Amino acid sequence: MTSSAHAPQSHSAASDNGHSPRSKSRTAALPLNGRQNTPPAHPVIDCDIHNEVSSIDQLIPYLADYWQDYIRGSAFKSPHANDYPRGAPTSARPGSIPPEGGPAGSNLQLVRDQALAPWNTEIGILNCSYRVQSIKQEDLAADLATAANRWQIDEWLAPEPRLRGSLVVPSQTPARAAEEIHRFGSHPQFVQVVLPVRSYIPYGNRYYDPLYAAAVEHDLVVGINFGGAPGNPPTPVGWPSTYLEEHAGMAQVFQSQVISIIAEGVFDRFPDLRIALIEGGFAWMPSLMWRLDKEWKGLRSNTPWVRRAPSDYIRDHIRLTVQPVGAPPDPRYILQTIEQLESDTLLMFATDYPHWHYDDDRDAWPVTLPEPLNSNIWSANARSFYRL
Repeated sequence: MTSSAHAPQSHSAASDNGHSPRSKSRTAALPLNGRQNTPPAHPVIDCDIHNEVSSIDQLIPYLADYWQDYIRGSAFKSPHANDYPRGAPTSARPGSIPPEGGPAGSNLQLVRDQALAPWNTEIGILNCSYRVQSIKQEDLAADLATAANRWQIDEWLAPEPRLRGSLVVPSQTPARAAEEIHRFGSHPQFVQVVLPVRSYIPYGNRYYDPLYAAAVEHDLVVGINFGGAPGNPPTPVGWPSTYLEEHAGMAQVFQSQVISIIAEGVFDRFPDLRIALIEGGFAWMPSLMWRLDKEWKGLRSNTPWVRRAPSDYIRDHIRLTVQPVGAPPDPRYILQTIEQLESDTLLMFATDYPHWHYDDDRDAWPVTLPEPLNSNIWSANARSFYRL
């Protein structure tokens, strides 16, 4: 692998920069029952815990009088992409709805009890799914983002030092998003800027350069998360008929964004940029890397600014959270998939709390892997990537 001078490296990565010469023998070390002790004996960093705004009333105190009057007069309820429909079983694990009402993920004590405690989690990274990107009024979208970030500081980060935050930004107007990053980017508990994976314009477009420049300036990861409501269809062939189609097909949107970011030369323009793919799974990544490398070799004259094989950019600049795992029936195949990535540093543990992908906490990451791969996934990769 060709390494960038600025490429983040895992604290416990092997001297081969993530490539593993041990891959041919590691399968034999994998427990066939696929069970991980709870809580693990090693440090845990959870890279995907959702904190949700329960109602617009929580943000009213952070808004100017003009917007308070506008919201009361217009009966505006909040931006709502409906990424996690309340009636869908995958949206909320049993017991995660707060006793006072509101969406799952809106109660800090439940997050402590259900997301942090079971794993003795050292650090949990919040991903607030407050989709201001779906608001067409530019000023309202920007001011709601500011309100949401101030709310996160007061109600989540200040009372719980184990948590780190992701900035909500109006990414549909990157200049305003950059302003938001500059406003809060120096806060020690913000480690990421969160964007929905669905966007009106692919994220490789130069349109987003002000956002990327601000994230790099403040040494923040850009997290691309499941969902979004930009107004265009969630599939390449139009609107689906069921939520199942949209939910399962979101992995295709992640692949499209990876292709766009690499082919448009984002990492060549921003060699220090780090991108996390959150809640999109990872089993699709090896085949995408192979296909991108193959087509780049035959069509590299079409993108002369892409100076290295696409898989090298992915290994240097992109990380993926493990939930939803999309695990095969035999846990040994999980290890084979990871080995096809040809890196021990690409995956980061996540529960995706409060979304419901498993019945038993032990199944949040259902295998115990050989070292250093095991500890890399549980914490070391995230510690290095997020500068924790």
